[in-house]
Amino acid sequence: MNKTYLAVIGLAVVVLGVLLFDSVYTVHEREQALVLQFGETKDVVPEAGIHFKMPFVQNVVYFDQRILDFDAKSEEVPTRDQKQLVVDAFARYRIVDPLKFFMTVNNEQGMELRLGNIINANLRAVFGEATLATLMTPERSNLIKAIANRVKEQAVAFGIDVIDVRIKRVDLPDENSQAVFRRMQTQREQEARKIRAEGQKEAKRIRTDADKQQTIIQAHAQKEGDILRGQGEAKAQNTYNAAYGQDREFFDFWISMNALKEGLRGETTSYIGPPTGDFFRFFGDQSGQGK
Repeated sequence: MNKTYLAVIGLAVVVLGVLLFDSVYTVHEREQALVLQFGETKDVVPEAGIHFKMPFVQNVVYFDQRILDFDAKSEEVPTRDQKQLVVDAFARYRIVDPLKFFMTVNNEQGMELRLGNIINANLRAVFGEATLATLMTPERSNLIKAIANRVKEQAVAFGIDVIDVRIKRVDLPDENSQAVFRRMQTQREQEARKIRAEGQKEAKRIRTDADKQQTIIQAHAQKEGDILRGQGEAKAQNTYNAAYGQDREFFDFWISMNALKEGLRGETTSYIGPPTGDFFRFFGDQSGQGK
């Protein structure tokens, strides 16, 4: 009797322990929870702490209360001028209505799938109204703000608050990048040829002007030289005439000696013949009157 009684008490204690264990659940500070009963929501628990539920009948689903990061996959987005862009975007969001979140997307994986579609759709809507040139200017920041506002409004239906949407990279597809690079290379080569042609034209003009200046300077110098040479010759002739008038015999002697000096220039020059003629008339007679 006593053993049976103790067994019953022991079984009752175990059952109560199990019931108590399954009735208590803990919500951490970084979490929020939903209490479900047969798949239907019975309670929303936003506060952290120890809470109670009906054992075995109810279960608890936890949701993160922190800011979550989501990296959207790269998407090709067309612009208004029919340019294809590869866009990498990311978003940061927080679950603010766990009940709506659970009923619409069930979990974070479902939310990321829906959020990726929302971001992609709004990228296409906003960037599709802008040209590639616009996206390369500071105006792009306003377009990104417009995308973030659109995503934020549409995400409310899923029980989340989108904190921010950002663009990590906007680039051209590889084949477009190569085409743009080749076009830029062609443009630079054309500019280089144009610059070289203009440089050659300017160099030719400078050389022509320099040749012209050289010709003018040489002509001027030649003219000045001819004038100075003529003036020198005239002055020399006047000096010769004055000298000749003062001492005619000495002048003839001096002229004759200079003529011999110029005529027999050099150490290897020799004269072979009789010492006759005007050049040698002062050799036989100092007065130059002899034969």
